[in-house]
Amino acid sequence: MVVLNKIYTRTGDAGDTGLASGVRVSKSDPRVEAYGTVDELNAVIGVARLHSGQNDRIDAMLGRIQNELFDLGADLATPHDPAPKWEALRIVASQVERLEAEIDWMNESLKALDSFILPGGSSLSAHLHLARTVARRAERETIRLVETGVAVTPEALRYLNRLSDHLFVAARRANANGAADVKWVAGGTR
Repeated sequence: MVVLNKIYTRTGDAGDTGLASGVRVSKSDPRVEAYGTVDELNAVIGVARLHSGQNDRIDAMLGRIQNELFDLGADLATPHDPAPKWEALRIVASQVERLEAEIDWMNESLKALDSFILPGGSSLSAHLHLARTVARRAERETIRLVETGVAVTPEALRYLNRLSDHLFVAARRANANGAADVKWVAGGTR
């Protein structure tokens, strides 16, 4: 359990922050960029949930995903090397598999795509598309982190990749099962 008695600590006033291990790094460190973008994604999903209306199952999935994004942030904020002295919270395969099962369930009632989809349609769908793009950025930031030589749980990358797909399919579900999707018309404004 996390206990926060004081919100400001002044420890980051010089531009650095503490990782879960206690090590201080710059607030522009690739690790901080990655978990900061995951935090931003969580906030965007929170706004999307304000528009979930009668979509109880989608709202429940999004609520669980918000909690898992805190798990993901903890995973990314905890260095693998040196190994922490406690059991680090890491994303696990079953979390990725649950996303896949939900994608399959949501996709069952959707017609096959015959065009690219523009963000829009219902308010919930538009917000889910925004969340999808932030998820893709979080994935890119995490890949950049890996490219610097930092170890990242493979399931964390898989989770982010699958989550953007999940949000895309959920956005289509929120558009009357795809009937209200806004389709791209290639060259339509020439």
